[in-house]
Amino acid sequence: MPDKRQSPENIGLLWIVVGDIHDETGNFAKIPELVKAAGIIVTGDLTQFGGAKEAKKVLEAIGESGLPVLAQIGNMDKPEIDEWLTGAGINLHTVVRELAPGIAIFGIGASTPTPFNTPSEFPEKTYSHWLKQEWDQAGKYPSTVLVSHNPPKDTVCDYIPEAGIHVGSVAVREFLEQNQPDICLCGHIHEGRGLDHVGRTLVVNPGTLASGGYAVMTYADGKLSAALGQV
Repeated sequence: MPDKRQSPENIGLLWIVVGDIHDETGNFAKIPELVKAAGIIVTGDLTQFGGAKEAKKVLEAIGESGLPVLAQIGNMDKPEIDEWLTGAGINLHTVVRELAPGIAIFGIGASTPTPFNTPSEFPEKTYSHWLKQEWDQAGKYPSTVLVSHNPPKDTVCDYIPEAGIHVGSVAVREFLEQNQPDICLCGHIHEGRGLDHVGRTLVVNPGTLASGGYAVMTYADGKLSAALGQV
């Protein structure tokens, strides 16, 4: 998704990160940094139990920005959306892409099992397998971004205050501890909006778009960073 107008060597690059959209795109156009962005990254849950038709509607609304989009399914998205995203050439789930020169972005969508029997769930061992496969390619890049709908376990980003529990993925946590990508963009746990670290990896949960949550990821002076935003 490199921006042809810029390169990481000059004034820097900026991406808007959103997730847990659940069919509600109204806040997207209000994000002030859109005018500076090189592209959009969607961490998952485009719809609320929807299929390709609903996902297409969501991405058409986001696409009105004129910016390139990369996206993947969350657990609330039907599996057919994964196929549709692949056909559209914008899928991140189990895919490694070059986000800009020297920067690999790779994704794992859906989620580990939930109590709610949502449409797209997989066991931890499947996530471990996917992550290992992707890292064989992504790990060769100087800078790396993991987009995981699942937050890693035992972070601010997977904590449900009402229940007092962490519900993130063990497989994602172990992957971050072992491989230390620069950034892990996640979602899934609406209450887990925030920033945390697993080793040197910055973990970012932008919260739900419906509540005005988003994040901004930047690359400048050879370094990736991210911050939360709110509209």
